[in-house]
Amino acid sequence: MNQPRPVSVPPPTDAQQRTRRVDAVPGTGFGVVHLEVPPATSGLAIGALITGVASIVVAFIVLCFGLVGSEAGWGAWAAGAFTVLAVVAGVAGVALGVLARRQIRRVGPAAAMRFQGRGLATSGFICGIVGLVIAVIAFFAALSLQIAA
Repeated sequence: MNQPRPVSVPPPTDAQQRTRRVDAVPGTGFGVVHLEVPPATSGLAIGALITGVASIVVAFIVLCFGLVGSEAGWGAWAAGAFTVLAVVAGVAGVALGVLARRQIRRVGPAAAMRFQGRGLATSGFICGIVGLVIAVIAFFAALSLQIAA
């Protein structure tokens, strides 16, 4: 009976992934190869940072419209409309930051995808909170200026 000869595999090059370990399958000439999977930046963390910064930008627009339009009588209306947008962006930044930190903290099997970007997630979380606070304070300031005028 002819037995198959083992196939020689060339060593990996720099362009190929490095193997983490090879586990032999008992009773066969085969093995299971576990590849080294490099960590990837979490998309949730990137989204948290983008929405958190957007909430801060829109919160400053709330402040500007509230100050400029208070004498004309439209400042509180415009500030209120942009406050809704700033609050939605801020809540999204906070929620995505929390979800991203959970995703980064999760530990999976050896060959599973690992995520990085804890700093991005934390920054998005903090920016979302700051945007929420600035937007609410700016809206109430615009409202009080409009009532006083």
